[in-house]
Formats: sequence, structure tokens, C-alpha cells
Amino acid sequence: MTASKEAAATRSPAQRRVLTVLTTTQVLGGIGVATGLAISTLIAARLSGSDAIGGLAQTCSVLGAAVAAVPLARTATRRGRRPALAGAYGCAAAGALVAALGAALDSWPVLLAGLFLLGAATAGGLAARYAATDLSQPGHAARDLSIVVWATTIGSVAGPNLADPADRAGQSLGLAAGAGPYVFVTGVFALAALGVFALLRPDPLAATAGPRPPVPAPGSAPGGGAWATLLASPGAGLAVAAVVVSHTVMVAVMSMTPVHLHHGHASLTVVGVVISLHIAGMFALSPVVGWLADRFGRVAVLLLGMAQLAAAAVLAGLSSPHEVKLLTVALVLLGLGWSCGLVAGSALLTESVPVERRPAVQGLSDLLMNGGAAAGGVLAGGIVALFSYAALAGVALALVLPMTAALLAARRRPLATAR
Repeated sequence: MTASKEAAATRSPAQRRVLTVLTTTQVLGGIGVATGLAISTLIAARLSGSDAIGGLAQTCSVLGAAVAAVPLARTATRRGRRPALAGAYGCAAAGALVAALGAALDSWPVLLAGLFLLGAATAGGLAARYAATDLSQPGHAARDLSIVVWATTIGSVAGPNLADPADRAGQSLGLAAGAGPYVFVTGVFALAALGVFALLRPDPLAATAGPRPPVPAPGSAPGGGAWATLLASPGAGLAVAAVVVSHTVMVAVMSMTPVHLHHGHASLTVVGVVISLHIAGMFALSPVVGWLADRFGRVAVLLLGMAQLAAAAVLAGLSSPHEVKLLTVALVLLGLGWSCGLVAGSALLTESVPVERRPAVQGLSDLLMNGGAAAGGVLAGGIVALFSYAALAGVALALVLPMTAALLAARRRPLATAR
């Protein structure tokens, strides 16, 4: 029996239903996010007349995802995964509608406000991977969450290709240029919200944890209580650190690679191919990564991820803007390292905290993860502007090496788990 068939055979009917619903809505969410972000920078720059404002488009979405992680975790703790995920996609649908209004009114502040709300879809997609583990059998959490992560591939590839047809269709219906894609995205997110709300039954977290525990005071969830839980568990702390480092390094290096290639006069087609292969590295092999994490252990796969991130940083730092092949290899390794960090780190985090505290700690992890990405993206631009792309790669390597040392030290002692 193959690994995938063996894993499927161990899943209960309820878990198979949960994975089917989460995977389907993850595809919809990925289409919405990718379609919106594919045009946001260009539209924001056109409306404002400033490339700097255009660059804020993606930053607003990342910040929105970070902020949304907090209420999303609180809702899951109090009411379950179903209303939390449905609310995240509903908020993103409202954000896409606001962004369409911004495009129609030629108002870049309204557009950015909409993109901030649209970031809730990213937070929902991240939370969905944890929902996939709520009903997992022991030793299969990484494989289950990796399936949901893999589903993002479909949306990420399809979304950007739908932006132009949606814009042309919108203009044929009398909408302003740039508004059509956001109206389309509104419908996609609304469909994802309805799908989760109607079909995610039983609620995976409710079925695991039983009645919801009392909701802590606003100052302690997921902040204080989650922080205390995180600091009390070596495994959880290690997992969150690995996820944050993986995501921060990936975003920082990836975001400035198109600029580096542009300095070598690479065409937009070449840049697009490099980034597409990078995205494939992030998502396409995630089920394999999940199987490896379940088979050989979370820390072993996290070390593999750090090795790939380190190799990516070294290759990127040694690559001139004209060395497209070498940069492509670096970006693929960067994506694979990120996949190892996210899948194995998320599985380790889930197993390291009690079930009643999981949503809060998972929300804190996603808050730190997206906060690191926002900071990494901003600092990366400054490092490249003041120094060089090679200097950015050196900073990335400097983040990976201490994390690698911490993981090597963790291999010498068993990490406690909590179910």
C-alpha cells in the first residue's frame, strides 16, 4: 500500500469530509488572493502616480493577514473553525468590494483599505491548514495539513491568469478599469465563505475539543495566554521560530529577486517564469514534505528546510543579475525550504500545545509569521537600496544559521507533545 493510500485508509469519514471541504475552499481562496494581488500593485501605482504607493499594495494585504489572525483565533476558540473561516472569507469578500470601489472612484486610499481587509483571506487560508489537523490520527498531522497547503497551488497558478479576462468582462459591463477583477474576487470569496459555513460539518475543532472553553480577556487572547503557552512548551516555541524564520527569509529574498533580475535586463517573461517555479517549489511538493515529516520527524524536516534556505541564500548572493539559471535554482530551493518550514513547523506546533489552547497559539504563530513577512519585505528593499542584493542574501543566511543550531540542539532531547 502506498503512503498516500495508507494515510487515506487511516482517516475517519468525518476527517475525509473536512479535508475535502477545506481543500476545495482553499482553491477558491487561493484564486481570490492571487487574482487580487496580481493587479493590486499596478492599479495602486496608476491611481496614485507613485511606484512607492504601488509597493504598499502587497504590504497592506500582508498586514491585514497579520491583524486578522487575532480575531480569527478568538472566534475559533469560542465558536469553532467553521464560523472563524467563514468570517475570514466574508471579510475578504467585503475587502474586495471596497477595493473595486476604490478603483471605480480613482481613490488609492480606498483601494489600500480594501486590500487590508482582503488580507483576511490569507489568514483564513493559513488557519485552514490547522483545521486540517484537528481530527488527524496521531502521526498523520503533517500529511493532512500538507494537502490543504498543496491546494493553494491551483489557486496561485489560476488566479493571475483570470485577472485580465475579469477586467475586460467588467469593462464590457460598464465597470471602471481595474474594478472587474475585484468584483470577481468578491464572488469567489463569498462562495468560499458559504462553502465553509454550509459544509464544514462536523466542525473539526468542536469535534476534537468538545465545548468551547471560556474566552480569555481581550488582552490575553491570543496574546498573553498564547504567549504563556508558547513559552511553556519548548516544542511550540521551536516550531513558531522555525515558521517565522522560514517565512521571513522567503518573502525577503523573493520580493527583491525580480528587481535583481531587472538590473540584468531580464524580460517580464523571464521574471515570471522564475517566480512561477519558485511558487511551484513552495506548494507543489507539500504532500511529499508532509509524508517526510510524519515518517522521519518534524525536526528532521525542519533541518532539511533550513539547509535548503541556506543554500538558496548562498546561491542568490553569488548570482549576478545576468545568471538567470542560478537564480532560478536559488528561488526553487527557497520555495522548498519554505514548504519544509511551514508544514513541519505547523505540525510540530499543533502537537506541542493542549487542544483547548491550539487556536490561540496558532493565531499567535500566524500573527508573528505575517508580521515577519511584512518587516522582511520592507527591510529587504532598504538593504538592497543601501547595499546590494548579495547583502540581503547574507542577512537571510544570518537568520537561518542560528535557527539551524537551535534545531540541531533540539534533536538531542525529546520534545513533549500534547493531544
